Amino acid sequence: MNRWTAFVLAAVALVSLSACNTVHGVGKDIEKGGEAIQRAVK
Repeated sequence: MNRWTAFVLAAVALVSLSACNTVHGVGKDIEKGGEAIQRAVK
């Protein structure tokens, strides 16, 4: 893993953790992340 990939993953994790305050919010964030990955793969 190069530095850019590590930076992007850390930034995404930071935004995800700061954006959700509850367990329900975490589930929604993970679901949206999965949907984004599916759209990118298609």
